[in-house]
Amino acid sequence: MDLVTPGLGLVVWTGITFIILLIILRKFAWKPILGAVGEREDSIKNALLEADKARQEMENLKSDNEKILKEARAERDAMLKEAREMKNNVISEAKDEAKAQANKIIEQAKTSIQNEKLAAITDLKNQVADLSIGIAEKVLKEQLSNKDKQEKLVESMLNDVKLN
Repeated sequence: MDLVTPGLGLVVWTGITFIILLIILRKFAWKPILGAVGEREDSIKNALLEADKARQEMENLKSDNEKILKEARAERDAMLKEAREMKNNVISEAKDEAKAQANKIIEQAKTSIQNEKLAAITDLKNQVADLSIGIAEKVLKEQLSNKDKQEKLVESMLNDVKLN
């Protein structure tokens, strides 16, 4: 027998053994292996789907965070604007009140000055009147001390009265 060329019996028995081995492998090994491969494929698909869901949720959270940040910035800007307006209003009101107080003080000062001016004028008039009366008394005493001068004075007054 030649060792390099197989005999017909050997080929037949090898074929039958191979077929029996295929049937046994198909029944006991291929189904569990294919089942395990299918389960593995399903778990990979599920993992990919879960990863997609997680990525989508992360994108949603990111967009929500950006939206919240925009709203917070807008609210901050609105609050700053309102604070600026309030500051300007307070400053404006303070200026207006200060102007009103200043005008009031100026008016009071003007009134006080006017009153003191009138009092000074009245006092000056009284002093001038007193001085005039004093001078007139002295002049009249001097003129009335002499009888001739008295008569002349009376005549000139009568002439003045008649003329008017």
